Amino acid sequence: MEIVTTIRHEVLTLPAAHLGPGNPLPALRPLDEMHRIEDRDKKDLPRDMARQIGYAPLHSLLPVPVRDGYDRDRAPRPLDALVIENDRLRATVLPGLGGRIASLVHKPTGRELLYANPVFQPANFALNGAWFSGGIEWNIGATGHTTLSCSPVHAARVPAPDGGEMLRLWEWERLRDLPFQVDLWLPDGSDFLYVGARIRNPHEKQVPTYWWSNIAVPEDCRVLAPAEEAYHFGYEQRLSRVPVPAYDGVDRTYPPNSTYAADYFYEVPEERRRWIAALDGDGHGLVQTSTDTLRGRKLFVWGRGPGGRSWQQWLTEPGTDGYCEIQAGLARTQLEHVRLEPESEVSWLEAYGPFQARRDGDWGAVLDEAEAGLEGVLPRADVDAAYAAWLPYADTGPGERLAAGSGWGALEVLRAGWKLPGTPFDESTLGEEQEPWLHLLRAGSFPEPPGTRPPGGTLVARHWRDMLETAPATGLTEYHLGVAQWHGGDRAQAVRSWERGLAQDGPSWPVLRCLAVADREERHPERAADRYTLAFDDLCREAGEAGGDTAGEWTAAVAALGREAIEALLAVGRTADARSVWERLDPGTRARGRFRLIEAGLLLAEGRNEEARAVFDAGFEVADLREGDEVIGRLWARLTDEPLPERYDFRMRPTP
Repeated sequence: MEIVTTIRHEVLTLPAAHLGPGNPLPALRPLDEMHRIEDRDKKDLPRDMARQIGYAPLHSLLPVPVRDGYDRDRAPRPLDALVIENDRLRATVLPGLGGRIASLVHKPTGRELLYANPVFQPANFALNGAWFSGGIEWNIGATGHTTLSCSPVHAARVPAPDGGEMLRLWEWERLRDLPFQVDLWLPDGSDFLYVGARIRNPHEKQVPTYWWSNIAVPEDCRVLAPAEEAYHFGYEQRLSRVPVPAYDGVDRTYPPNSTYAADYFYEVPEERRRWIAALDGDGHGLVQTSTDTLRGRKLFVWGRGPGGRSWQQWLTEPGTDGYCEIQAGLARTQLEHVRLEPESEVSWLEAYGPFQARRDGDWGAVLDEAEAGLEGVLPRADVDAAYAAWLPYADTGPGERLAAGSGWGALEVLRAGWKLPGTPFDESTLGEEQEPWLHLLRAGSFPEPPGTRPPGGTLVARHWRDMLETAPATGLTEYHLGVAQWHGGDRAQAVRSWERGLAQDGPSWPVLRCLAVADREERHPERAADRYTLAFDDLCREAGEAGGDTAGEWTAAVAALGREAIEALLAVGRTADARSVWERLDPGTRARGRFRLIEAGLLLAEGRNEEARAVFDAGFEVADLREGDEVIGRLWARLTDEPLPERYDFRMRPTP
């Protein structure tokens, strides 16, 4: 049989915002993660679910940097894409943006099966900030959107089980230090895209694992999943068991029926096939199914309230149709992490394709008919057989390289000597970010950065911390050691390392900033304010002496530290010092929406209420507004009793 599946490069041109520089300051403070619940909600949960909710939740982003330098100035820009296509389906993949499937088109009908976002607009939804909506994303790491949302992954051609080609995507996930792969496979004549996925734990210890495949689909649909109950999670941060399809008198399987943003984690019985579908008014849409390992299924809705509408427009193009998400994961809810035993792996196979079924009517009858229809077009046994056929190819070495990811996997493989067939992390991928750590690994010392630039990121795993502890003590080494100790929970020792770093040669602002964060965490706000002031002064001096090719890095550092310093100074009523910091920020920084909001808060603290109100009236957009963050509404309420203007309303829960 002639295999006609093809894989090719393509350029996708979209109105796209700039990603901008990352935040150069290590993320020392706890995560602002919405997906947490109170202990009182755990007592009524199944034991395994409660145990997994309590198992190793993420408390730190380290070693991953925050990405908050993006803007909202969209212009047509090219995005590198890889297209895998047979005679029935065409999937467009973005290897530079987490391997996201941006589009999945059924060629005979011309139907786009996903919500294909017409723009690229980052927003603050990933664990580390920058994330964008639309398509199918691969979420690995911890509760929330992956830190790889806007980062490159490796890609290559790989032989497929039917003699054709697969598109392999792979990377090193840094929060949990785990390699993973995603193999996209389109058998000739198939209406279904097969996705073989694998996460490996090469360590000699147990590691918490997390995976959810998130599929954006048009909002005007009904979502079908084989469940009579679901766990409802809203932005009040409560988890409760509710009936499906109707809850609180409303059929929630129609996304437009919900007012507020919410998750519905379907309780799929053990014996039932794992699948979920989204169907339009004519009964056409997308179905996703998998082998049983991928047990969870979920619906996420934005809701029809003003906050949900604001977010929909924020993430895409105003005037376009909205979207919801259907999802599939390793656990029943996204609040859980599962255990991956030492030197083991977990793998599964998913299938995505067009689907037609009756969507309206009695829930039980609709599900039975839909499941019978799915069995007719893609039998459950065929999915299991495809998984068995794919497994021997999971270790096959990649052929032609189509895209390059990061060098972090190569560094870890060099350190530990791991053999990871199928997902090679070649030394050729090592880059500037890995160079000082490679030097530490090979020479036992941490080098000073070439030229004058801010210190790079810190590796915080125990093995790197051990190397830093035995390396010759320099200011930079003590700085990185303190960050690693802080991440490891040894805060007192971290403070001692940073204090030793102050006595060494080199810039003081990085360690002063770390000590200021430690003071804030230990509730010494006045001392934190003093140290922030000293750190900002030293940073401005060094940035003024640097310039040249590194000017952008210094501007990002001054903006990030200035933002923290103003917040700390206002917290202790030192408005004059906060104003001094503000005045020294770059004019371009002060013009950004986040800093316009900071300016309004500063003016309010100075008693200049009319000027603060004028900032709101002039208008601003906080590009990095965090999911669930109500900071704009709180500041507005301090200014006036008037209703929050719609343009600033991003509230995702009922107003108290």
